[in-house]
Amino acid sequence: MISARAEILIERPAEPVFAFVVLDFFKNYPRWSPEVECLEVLSSGPICVGSAARQVRLDQGRRTDTTFEVVTLESPLCLEFRELSNRYRIRYTLDQVLPEPVGPGPVALHTLLTFSVTLKPLSLMMRPFANLIRTAVQEGAERTVESIKELVEKELVESDVRGC
Repeated sequence: MISARAEILIERPAEPVFAFVVLDFFKNYPRWSPEVECLEVLSSGPICVGSAARQVRLDQGRRTDTTFEVVTLESPLCLEFRELSNRYRIRYTLDQVLPEPVGPGPVALHTLLTFSVTLKPLSLMMRPFANLIRTAVQEGAERTVESIKELVEKELVESDVRGC
């Protein structure tokens, strides 16, 4: 089994990060994951346990077509997906933190975003490539959290400016 985990501190409270990552997942997911060529939402209404989507991705030259569903949604803590044939599980976890003060004045709440992915055990034929796959999955996890941080912080600053 191959798994990867990456975390990053986002300089925003948990509620707007949760809204961006979870509540608007189907809208924003292709923005932080440019490997997604096509995302088709298969359920109606707001995202909830059981919501499903089909995606076509191009990862390092390899095209995949998978369908996944939400298996856990806990506001504002966690969103977890599983691929319907159990090839992978993906989890986004948000923890609100109070960073150490660096000077006088109020300290804003931040969010620790943790992204984890678990792939089903590799077939016998793929086992010689396990280290290469593990490295690619870990790099992808790190890119994911960095992209989300950049998008969330930029979008929330822009919305603050528009609100003035």
